[in-house]
Amino acid sequence: MEPSTDTRHDAGSSSRSSRGVMAGLLGFVGLYAACAVLGYPQYGRDLVVAEHAGHADHADHAEEHAGHADGHAETDALAPPLWTVTPFLLLLGAIAVLPLIPPIEHWWEENANRLLVAVSLAAVTLAYYGLLHPHPVDLHFPAHSVTEPAVGGISWGLVGTVLANALLAEYVPFIMLLFSLYCVSGGVRIEGDLAATPSTNTAFLTVGGLLASFIGTTGAAMLLIRPLLETNNERRHVVHTVVFFIFVVCNCGGCLLPIGDPPLFLGYLQGVDFFWTLSLWPEWAVTNLMLLAIYWAWDRFVAFPQERSADVKLDRERTVPLRIRGLWPNAPLLAGVIAAVAFLDPSKAVPRTDWHPWIFLREAVLGGIVAVSLLLGSENVRRANGFTYAAILEVAALFVGIFVCMQPALAILGERGSSLGIDSPRAFFWITGLLSSVLDNAPTYLVFFRTAQTLPSESAVIAGVEVNRLAGISLGAVFLGAMTYIGNGPNFMVKAIAEKSGVRMPSFFGYVAYSGGVLLPVFVVVSLLFL
Repeated sequence: MEPSTDTRHDAGSSSRSSRGVMAGLLGFVGLYAACAVLGYPQYGRDLVVAEHAGHADHADHAEEHAGHADGHAETDALAPPLWTVTPFLLLLGAIAVLPLIPPIEHWWEENANRLLVAVSLAAVTLAYYGLLHPHPVDLHFPAHSVTEPAVGGISWGLVGTVLANALLAEYVPFIMLLFSLYCVSGGVRIEGDLAATPSTNTAFLTVGGLLASFIGTTGAAMLLIRPLLETNNERRHVVHTVVFFIFVVCNCGGCLLPIGDPPLFLGYLQGVDFFWTLSLWPEWAVTNLMLLAIYWAWDRFVAFPQERSADVKLDRERTVPLRIRGLWPNAPLLAGVIAAVAFLDPSKAVPRTDWHPWIFLREAVLGGIVAVSLLLGSENVRRANGFTYAAILEVAALFVGIFVCMQPALAILGERGSSLGIDSPRAFFWITGLLSSVLDNAPTYLVFFRTAQTLPSESAVIAGVEVNRLAGISLGAVFLGAMTYIGNGPNFMVKAIAEKSGVRMPSFFGYVAYSGGVLLPVFVVVSLLFL
């Protein structure tokens, strides 16, 4: 088929964008190298190492403080008033509601407009800290300290502290991980057309659920959704297959490693061990096996028998074996992403050495990996994938506002979280999960992670959180992000790709009918078995 004019235009635009992105990444790596010559990353690393050494000494002499987030001495820092969470709620409300309002949805689709809304609401939060907040603020990057408000005029120090906590400590590592997984996996293409039987489709979901933890839910979804749609091109009943793809590949498959789903990576940045999430494998296995069994039964006994015999015959006649393109250099580069995230944490020595990585070395390495992928990878493969930067730019635009606007909420929960009455792992699972369904699972995870840090613990603790509570928070954020289109970033991306391929996806509330009928019973079973 001859490519359309729009397709050729998009390919050329994407190629130009890739060159610009590559130049920007090389500039970023070069700037980091210049900072390293001046010793800035090394100095930051030394502060991190000294703080963690102090925490270890403190834990040895004061086990009664194990449930605290930081182990720091009490400070005079006080949380802002409740009304300061309004920008955060407005931004999350905009993400949830604006795409559903017909007169506004097309305006909201422009990333520049999303960025405008996010930055405007973030500016309101920063204005509060600069003009109205009368108390000190804890600085968490690169090590803990306390910033005092100005005696008179604008408290620029408080503004800078909030920005450092939001952007340097959390946003930059978060977006660089997503960006690297998105770009590198976008250079790999699985193509072909298998017979679209229930077993074939279940195999697609199974592979996607396995890959999601290791190349991220975004990477696995972008890698497999197109071959799944091509395989089911001759079938008429495809909607349920895409919905279960969102359930398994975009969400429930991604809880075994921090790179699997954004909320778990935020936990890793807060001090959760990289491999701790592997301990959630029983919950992961039971949840995904139940979903795969439900899908297979649905497709085998409900959907597939409704297909016309002529369509089934045509589907079998048009089979094309699967093949994978773009594995070189992207497969080893994906392994490099995993290694960088696992081993380049400034708070931990590289295995079998005493050397601690410099701050932001991980992000510089990830940027270099993406540059290599763009430089050496095939443009034809990316073009065939329909690869653009629009989806990751959407995430970047929205989350720059989210991370700033949620700082008051984090401070309030840090001060008052123990009084909320949420203390059991099951309660954390459901409250984190239900809010992750209607908001976004990454900031929701962080809010309740910080809440759990304020509670006393009676068993083992990781990063200031009792292990069982941490399991509830992690599983709730990852699993229940599948409840709506807005719970996790890949959900909307898969919906858009499916609709572009001719699949009439359910509306927001139609999708909720699927998730309520399928997912909620599964999650009730999981919570009863494990929490």
